[in-house]
Amino acid sequence: MTQTSFSLTRRQALAGLGATTALTLGGCAATGRPAGMAQAQAIGAERLLEVVAYNLLEHEPERATSLGVDTGRYSELRARLEDQSQTGQDLYAATLRRDLGRVRAVPREGLDPDLVTSLDVVESAYSTALDGFALPYGDVAVGSWRNAPYVVIQNVGTYLDMPRFLDSSHPLEDGSDADAYMERLEALPGVLDGELERMQAARGMGVVPPAFLLDKALEQMQSTIASAQSGELFVAQLRENLAAKNMPDAFGARAQPLVAGPIAEALTRQLAELGLQRGMADDDAGMWSQPRGDEWYAWALRASTTTMLSPDEVHEAGLEELAMLHARMDPILREIGYTSGSVGERMQALSRDPRYQFAEGDPGRAEIRAFIDDRIAWITAQMPRAFNTLVDPKLEVRRLPLSEEPGAPAAYGGAGSKDGTIPGRMWINLRTTDLHRKYDLADLTYHETIPGHVWEGEYSNRLPLIRSILAFNAFSEGWALYGEQIADELGAYDDFKVGRLGYLQALAFRACRMVVDTGLHHKRWTREQARNFFVERNGSKYEEVASEVDRYCSWPGQACGYKVGHSEIVRQRARAEAELGGAYDFKAFNDAVVLGGNAPLDVLAKNVGRYIESAAS
Repeated sequence: MTQTSFSLTRRQALAGLGATTALTLGGCAATGRPAGMAQAQAIGAERLLEVVAYNLLEHEPERATSLGVDTGRYSELRARLEDQSQTGQDLYAATLRRDLGRVRAVPREGLDPDLVTSLDVVESAYSTALDGFALPYGDVAVGSWRNAPYVVIQNVGTYLDMPRFLDSSHPLEDGSDADAYMERLEALPGVLDGELERMQAARGMGVVPPAFLLDKALEQMQSTIASAQSGELFVAQLRENLAAKNMPDAFGARAQPLVAGPIAEALTRQLAELGLQRGMADDDAGMWSQPRGDEWYAWALRASTTTMLSPDEVHEAGLEELAMLHARMDPILREIGYTSGSVGERMQALSRDPRYQFAEGDPGRAEIRAFIDDRIAWITAQMPRAFNTLVDPKLEVRRLPLSEEPGAPAAYGGAGSKDGTIPGRMWINLRTTDLHRKYDLADLTYHETIPGHVWEGEYSNRLPLIRSILAFNAFSEGWALYGEQIADELGAYDDFKVGRLGYLQALAFRACRMVVDTGLHHKRWTREQARNFFVERNGSKYEEVASEVDRYCSWPGQACGYKVGHSEIVRQRARAEAELGGAYDFKAFNDAVVLGGNAPLDVLAKNVGRYIESAAS
């Protein structure tokens, strides 16, 4: 869809969507004028996609804020939070069901391919999400990257998400923004109690998280409650943000008793429930041990990979990928003097080499930040060599909140808001500098920022709103891994071969994830088996994989999307090279993939097919 047509849809009167869309499409057919009918069908489909987007945001108003679209007629979304109760989730599913039917009813004939892609993307995301909502427990990510069987655990829950969101994404430019912030704070106890209701219902079905996850969650929740009771949680950052905009502290004074009172009390109720679950818990790590766990995992794996691959197929593919990557690592290790032992053993030895370690404590943290800034500057300058269509992303690097670091990965990143007011961010985990090495931090930076998540998100933000909302784990993470590959191909490690080892180990790490995730949830591996596989087979750092494995236990299937997605993008590139021969162009292929937007892997293949057809003609 062109920018002009997208702007047009924003100016349309959108009330009474069902009647409007039906009349538009039906009226076209009645005219008997093919050209006029096609134009009217396209306008109707564009209108439908716009309203479908805002229907979704009605249930997830925080996303509207993060995208910067909670303005104008939708400004009331800025003061609301998602209803986390079972009733709220049921209403969300009902909206998806209704809008899925409307999208499926749109005739595709004669529509622009980009518009057909958008309709296909919505259909895929919504049908998958509805299958998740039909399961009796868990938290469903609609067009997002993380599904969880446990509503509140060490890396899932409002107690973790909301401080980061309100501190860094909720705007505070004027009094109306501050009023909206206060309304969200006032709604927060109800949101937490909605989660509590679902936690209790799941426990009633026999769904209890592993004890080791609950131990982490209990510790983090206790820390969050202590911060709330002291008046630190939310309030300190709120006051800092207010002062930065020369706004009065009255809002901070209003927030403090709300946080120390009702919010802390709601958190304490969740803490009590977690403690009750801890008394019932065992250490079985995988979904196989939960009621209907095999069914839940099969769905989560499908949602993560956007394929119908079985757990056994994913497991075997991971082992094959790992062997191929280690075969590439072996000669580099030999060249730099590491000749004895398996690839994993030699990578462990490399990780102990003080030349590649950062200093401990705050000096090392500063060193890490400077390293990341240097790599971002280098890769940004290389982008004209890899893309014909360039973006200029706003980007900042921030440390993860301290309360989040124990249960979080080494880093994560994402695009900024659609309107450009919120920058793309790389969140770096600095609980210990031992999480990072000088030979692997560059690769991590490319993954999270440019050409990875932040870069790709800038293209998605240019698409119709629903496409900026909906993301698919296999594409998102597959693209970020492909971004790592682009950096290597542009020469990131030509003068630093140990850095290429870090890149290849990172790819191998994602292959290990396919093995470990399916091992935990399907093959009944223990937590320690999973950790040891990473350390022994891939030479991964134990400190890193300890929290990684726990993450897989609470986000089943998510870890498998990375390498599945990357392998498919690479497969599509090989297809384009084979079919186009001399007409193949590296930059044009990259454009075709990223401009096609975040999509399921079968839709990605269709986009590449159109590129091949166009380049060949």
